[in-house]
Amino acid sequence: MKPPFKKILIANRGEIALRIIRACRELNIKTVAVYSTADESSLHVKLADEAICIGPPAPKLSYLNMMSLLSAAEVTGADAIHPGYGFLSENAEFARLVRQCNLTFIGPTPENIEAMGEKTRARAKARESGVPMLPGTLSAVDGVESAVKAANEIGYPVILKAAAGGGGRGIFIIRSEADLADSFQRCSEEARAAFGDGSLYVEKFCEFPRHVEIQVACDKFGNRVFLGERDCSVQRRHQKLVEEAPSPVLTPEIRKQMGEASLALCKHVGYESVGTVEFLVDQDRKFYFMEMNTRIQVEHTVTEMITGIDLIKEQIRIAAGEELSVSQKDIVLTGHAIEVRINAEDPETFHPCPGKITALHLPGGFGVRIDSFIYDEYKVVPFYDSMLAKLIVHARTRDDAIAKMRQALDEFKVNGIKTTIPLFKEIFTSQAFVESNYTTRFIEEFFAEKSKNSSQK
Repeated sequence: MKPPFKKILIANRGEIALRIIRACRELNIKTVAVYSTADESSLHVKLADEAICIGPPAPKLSYLNMMSLLSAAEVTGADAIHPGYGFLSENAEFARLVRQCNLTFIGPTPENIEAMGEKTRARAKARESGVPMLPGTLSAVDGVESAVKAANEIGYPVILKAAAGGGGRGIFIIRSEADLADSFQRCSEEARAAFGDGSLYVEKFCEFPRHVEIQVACDKFGNRVFLGERDCSVQRRHQKLVEEAPSPVLTPEIRKQMGEASLALCKHVGYESVGTVEFLVDQDRKFYFMEMNTRIQVEHTVTEMITGIDLIKEQIRIAAGEELSVSQKDIVLTGHAIEVRINAEDPETFHPCPGKITALHLPGGFGVRIDSFIYDEYKVVPFYDSMLAKLIVHARTRDDAIAKMRQALDEFKVNGIKTTIPLFKEIFTSQAFVESNYTTRFIEEFFAEKSKNSSQK
C-alpha cells in the first residue's frame, strides 16, 4: 500500500516526536527530526531517518521559529509537517504558512484552528451548535470595568481565562469584585507571556467539577466519530497529572450525549483531524463546554488503549485525504486505562529538577506502556516542559488498572534527579482516588490532608 506521505518533518521534541516517528515507520513514511542545540543528544534525533538543527535552546529561536521549521522542511524534501502538541500545534498562522509552502499540515485547517483555538470564538461556536455551556462572555472583555460588570451579572465565583489560552495557563479563580480588580492585570500579563495575547474572558466558575474530555476524529468527507472520554480531574493549577479512560463518573447515556454534542460542534465548524472537546461535569452529572483542543493531546494514549485505535496514524491518514478507518459502530471501549505524567520535578514543591539521569529502570509487563525519550546518562535540560515520560497501564477493570499502576510505579526508577513518581505512589493509595470520590480540587485537598497529618505527628 502506498504511504500517505513520503517524508514528514516533526516540528516538536521529546516523547511526542518519538511517538510520531514510530507511527510513521509503521506507515512506511520517512521522518525528519528537528532539534535545538540543547537537544542534540535527544532520542528523537537518534531514531529519525534524518535530523536537522533549527537553532539555540530558547523555544522562540528554535521550536517556535516558523521560518526555521519551514526551511528545514524544504532542505530535507519533506512533504508534510506534524506539529505534535504544544509549540506551534494550534497556531493558525503556522498552519497557513505550511499550506502556502505546498506542504501538508498534519492537523486541522487554519480555519478550524481560528474557529476553535481562540476561546471566546470557540464558546460562540459551541453555543451556536447547541452544546451546553456555563454562563460567560462570548468575547474578550476590554478591561477591568467590563470584567467586573460581566462578573456581577454572572454571579461570583467566576473564572478569568486567557482567550488564546491552553495547557492550564492564564486562568484565575475570582471570588469577589476586589479579587477581580487585583487579579485582572496579573492574569492578562500571564496570558500575554504564555500566548502573546493578553485578552481575557469571564466565565462562571463551576465549584466542584470533574474534568472530562471527548476524543473526536473527523475526515474531509464528513465522517465523524467520538472515541469515548478521558477523565483528567487530577490536576495541579489546571495542569493535568493523571488521566483515565473511561471516566468513572459517566453513565453510557451521558457518554453518548457528550459524544453527540462534540460531533455537533465538529460538524458546525467543518472540523478535519483528531481533536478533543473538553467539558466540566458537575455533581449532578450535567456537563458544560470548556474548550476544544485542535491537536493531538498528551493523554491520547489512554484512548488508544481502550479502543485499539492508533490516533497518530489516524491523524496522518486524515491529513493525507483518506477516509476514517472506523465508523461509530466500530468504536468499542474495552477495559480501563490510566496514564500518569512522570515529570522532572520535586514531588513536594513541583519545582523543576533538570540534571543528569545516573540510572534508569523502566517498568514493563502485560498491559504496561511507556512513552518516553529518556535513557541512562541522559541530561534533562531546563529549557522545556519537565515531562520525562508517560506511564500508561491497561487492565480489565479500574481496580485492576490501579493495582497495575502501583506495581509499575514501584518498578520505575530514575536516579540522579527528582521526579513525581513518589507523589503518584501516594495518589494511587489514596482512598479518595481509589473510590473515585474527588473533583478537580483533588491535589489541593490531598496536600492539605497530608500537611494536617504531618502536623499531628
